[in-house]
Amino acid sequence: MVRFQNVGMRYGPGPEVLRDVSFELGTGSFHFLAGPSGAGKTSLLKLLYLALRPSRGLISMFGQDVSTASRAALPMLRRRIGVVFQDFRLLDHLSALDNVALPLRIAGADEKRTREHVVELLTWVGLGDRLEARPATLSGGEKQRVAIARAVIARPSLLLADEPTGNVDPEMAQRLMYLFVELNKLGTAVVLATHDTHLLEQFRFPVMRLRAGTLSIDRNAA
Repeated sequence: MVRFQNVGMRYGPGPEVLRDVSFELGTGSFHFLAGPSGAGKTSLLKLLYLALRPSRGLISMFGQDVSTASRAALPMLRRRIGVVFQDFRLLDHLSALDNVALPLRIAGADEKRTREHVVELLTWVGLGDRLEARPATLSGGEKQRVAIARAVIARPSLLLADEPTGNVDPEMAQRLMYLFVELNKLGTAVVLATHDTHLLEQFRFPVMRLRAGTLSIDRNAA
């Protein structure tokens, strides 16, 4: 599904923030992404959700070479990717329900089934009484859960989550992790960036570790 071969990434004339990064993500794989601040995690995630192109090397997504893909081809690729951003990126003028429904509506899904699916998912993450709330009235943890629901609602081929449990209590963090695991069982490849060592110990998935722009994979965690 995803292949990085000797990928390098730099911003302008500065030094490379990612160096010779190589890995593959198969359908239904689950990886944590770990590393200290400044190691390159955000840059790697940006490459994965096609916000950036590499300075060198090859990135293949869903069988297509991203480095040579036309700008017009990128939106169709992005529709197969769900992303949970640290800053949530919710649309302020839309309710929680409408924010989560957006990917399904863009895809032309039936409105009745869309609403039923969205209500069920928001209720499951503890927001059944906040369906019509706008982002400005939500707490940080509530915004986080809306952002996660939006990312997973359309069952993406690839889910990228940047510290998705960082703004919720331990009980909700567990609930959200099980949501990711269940989605993964349906075939979605998951990459979850986290500083939470407890999650790494409890959910024994391979860990992609970035140190100073270089990547290694701890498969003993699986």
